[in-house]
This record gives sequence, C-alpha cells and structure tokens, in this order.
Amino acid sequence: MINPRSAVLRMAPYSPPSGGREGKLRLDFNENTVGCSPSVIEALTRYLTADHLSIYPEYAAAIHDLAAFFRVQRDEFTLTNGTDEAIQLLVNTFLDDGAEVLMMKPSYAMYKFYSQLAGATVREIDYPSDLQFPLDVFLAAIQPSTRAILISNPNNPTGGSIGLDAISQILKKAPQAVVLIDEAYFEFCGITALPWVRSHGLGDYPNLFVSRTFSKVYGMAAMRCGCLFSSAENIQWVRKAQSPYSVNALAAVAARAAVQDTEYVKQYVAEVLQSREDVCRGLDELGIRYFPSQANFVLMYLGDRAIPIRDALRERGVLVRDRSYEIPGCVRVTLGTRSSTFRFLADLERLWTQS
Repeated sequence: MINPRSAVLRMAPYSPPSGGREGKLRLDFNENTVGCSPSVIEALTRYLTADHLSIYPEYAAAIHDLAAFFRVQRDEFTLTNGTDEAIQLLVNTFLDDGAEVLMMKPSYAMYKFYSQLAGATVREIDYPSDLQFPLDVFLAAIQPSTRAILISNPNNPTGGSIGLDAISQILKKAPQAVVLIDEAYFEFCGITALPWVRSHGLGDYPNLFVSRTFSKVYGMAAMRCGCLFSSAENIQWVRKAQSPYSVNALAAVAARAAVQDTEYVKQYVAEVLQSREDVCRGLDELGIRYFPSQANFVLMYLGDRAIPIRDALRERGVLVRDRSYEIPGCVRVTLGTRSSTFRFLADLERLWTQS
C-alpha cells in the first residue's frame, strides 16, 4: 500500500455540499444570485472558436486590462485560479515545512487547508462571543516564529471587517511574515489595503499581499479566476512558483469583460446593500439574533433549530449554509436581489413562527 505524506494523513478532508443546487434559490455560497454581466457572456461567445480553444492561454491582454482597472503595475500581481490558488501560491512560495501560520477561527476554510497540506503549523485565534475581531489578542499572538498571517476582510463566515489601522498594526508587528489580506468581499464594504501595494512597493509594507476574486460580485464562480497582488519583488517569486497555465483562457477573457462593465457591478452592489438592510430588519422583526455584516451575507443565530430550519428551507427550494459545526446554532444566508431576500424572509417567517 502506498501512503501519502504525513501532512495529508493528518489533515481533515474538506467536502463542500455542492451537489443538487441547480434550480434552487442559492443563498448558501455567497455567489452573485443573478449571474455575471451580459458583456461577459458576449465576450465568451466571441472567443469560443476551435482555433482559440486549441491554443494555450495567453495572458498579456488580461494582465494589461486588469492592471489598469486595479491601478497597479503589471508586475505587481498575478492571475490565479480563484482565491484558492492565491492562498496556495503564497504558502508554497514562502513557507517551509513546519512554518507557523496564524489565522482566525472561524474563517475561510482554505487557509487552514493549504497550510496543513504544505506541512505548516497552524495557530488559530478564536473569535470572541460577539464575533468582533480581537485585535489586541491577535497582535499578542504574533511571534518571531510567525511566518504567515492569513486574514479575510470582511471575514467569512462572521461578516465583520477590520479597518486599515488594524491592518497596519498587524503588518508592522510581523515584518518577518507574509500577510495576506483576502478581499473577496471588498465591493460590499469598501475597505481595501490594495493602495498600499501600488503606492509603497517595498516601502512601508513589504510583507503585504492582497487577493481579489471574480467569484462573488462579478458572478463568475464557475470560471475560477482571481488576482494576487504584492510588490513586484514579491510577485516575481510567486510567478516562479506558479504553473504557467493555471488560469484557463476563458477565465482570462471573462475577467477582462467583467471589469469593463462597472455599471453592472455598481447596480448589483446597491441591490445587495439594500437586501442586507431588508434581511436585518426582517430578522429584528422575528426576534432572531444576527451579527453585523459588511459582506454579502448575514450570519444568524437559530439555536437548536438551525439544522431543522436549514433542511426545511431546502425543501422549499431555498439553500442557506449551516455553520453550527463551528459556531453553534448559526446559519449563514447570502444576500442577493431584494426579490430573493423577500422570498427567503417569507419562508423563514413561516418556519420560525411554527409552534
């Protein structure tokens, strides 16, 4: 019998419940609930020829357009196969076996997944009961042995965010560590450390990395496309460790088209922010506790009814995500259009008020 590496033996498997979702109201994975911009479909349709599909991906045009959109230099970022590859690249490029990685708990599962897969030592800081980021506790946990810090801002699944002052303190406390600020939900909160990459380079924050994704607001989760930003000096090492064709050509074409339709994104964000207000107001009226969110989802506390209500919503064609395995009694609901929000609230009210 052939055995895997010890790191693989030790790690827990990650198995997202991704089957049987088609045709339902998908409020479980923080996706765009109406899909991508029509301009993305048009660009993909034009690109879909036998000739184009026979050629290995070429990224020059996408790198040019995305650099202009994000206002960075072309050597200050790399295209990635979703945020997942960005995390994996960071870990594989800068961490040795046994290196210490610091992260919050709960947070995005792939931070721990790729760190453990690389054989790193994971240290997790628990969120307090109010699910607010414990800055003082986190800063105190940073040690000279810390080699990587992975932060989701806003955090998934809690929904809270930290400000730029807190990010600055973390970066300065850990000059020996690579620090990733994962901004998957940036468009819904507006807090970003990206300007520090493009304006400082190897100045104030040489250890800063920022990631963005096209899976959320842009409605392109199936394309698996993202970006990892840092100084040109850092990105040259990342690209050295990256597979030359990890991002497929269709994803690159779609990303170019997506960033050009700024009005589509603006309108969708406005709809989500209004839905966030509607959901919070509806939960208040039902007497259901929830946690303040700056993302496109809200984490609510349903207590011992969390699993039964999740299952009953599924039977009605509404999918929400159980998080009670890491935050007891909690369920996360994705925010989309107001119509999807009203449908969710109506079904939830019927279930919640049942004796």
